[in-house]
Amino acid sequence: MSGLLALLDDVAAIAKVAAASVDDIGAAAAKAGSKTAGVLIDDAAVTPKYLHGFEPARELPIIWRIARGSLINKLVFLLPAALLMSSFAPWLIPPLLILGGSYLCFEGAEKIAHVLTSQGDHSGGPDGSHAVEDPMHLEEQKIKGAIKTDFILSAEIMTIALSVIEAGNIWMQGATLALVGVMVTLAVYGAVAVIVKMDDVGLWLSQVGRLGLTRAFGRGIVKFMPWLLKTLTVVGTAAMLWVGGSIIVHSVAQMGWHGPEDFIHDIAVTYGTGQPFFEWGITASIDFVLGLIWGLILIPVGVKIIGPMWTAVMPKGA
Repeated sequence: MSGLLALLDDVAAIAKVAAASVDDIGAAAAKAGSKTAGVLIDDAAVTPKYLHGFEPARELPIIWRIARGSLINKLVFLLPAALLMSSFAPWLIPPLLILGGSYLCFEGAEKIAHVLTSQGDHSGGPDGSHAVEDPMHLEEQKIKGAIKTDFILSAEIMTIALSVIEAGNIWMQGATLALVGVMVTLAVYGAVAVIVKMDDVGLWLSQVGRLGLTRAFGRGIVKFMPWLLKTLTVVGTAAMLWVGGSIIVHSVAQMGWHGPEDFIHDIAVTYGTGQPFFEWGITASIDFVLGLIWGLILIPVGVKIIGPMWTAVMPKGA
């Protein structure tokens, strides 16, 4: 009997350790995921553009294929690379964060420059491929383009997550990164699915609603959705520049150059009147301006170098 009780005690102890590990993984994943909020907003804002021009019946299947590609990006390509880097070359994390932050600044600044210099080109989606006549070929092109864009954003998400996970057991790091990857993918593409189908829901309500108020509500949804998409685009672009600038400032501080981060902190404390919200707003605004300036500087470099290099290094399965 005593042996059985001892066995039960051991099982209970193992269960407590396992539960604590699960709690630690969940807490670490939540903390890491919160640091990637700006990138997630941009990801959710960019993806609906790849669905423009398709039949409503094709929207959810396309979203599913992009989401599946995103999971492959994170779990097959990026997760092992992140664990290897954490184990054998942790000094690479700040430079890679700077590289990723620079890409976000470049993308955000390029979007603003495109809006300011656009001459009314309405050829289609983000890559202009709506000139293609074959719908199936167009769909394949759009999905591949979306997955390529997702790869960069996923790399940034996984690197940011890795940078805030406390060093320790590699299995704990791997489980946390995997959980972050799955959570982020579900959050982003679940939100995208809701966004792109809301106009269909509104149209349905406007046509079959029994009450005038219901039909009016449906029409309101249809009219509201374009404004929501435009708002997401603006917020996503601002988030790219803010997050990109913040990543660069914080990463150069990790590499030993604390001047920019200390300077921004001093300004925020001086003019924030002791209110955390105002201090955060000042810090984010300065990061945004720095991100925009750096992104504008990078535009000529990005057009000539980043695009061709990106095509060359992109995994063929992504």
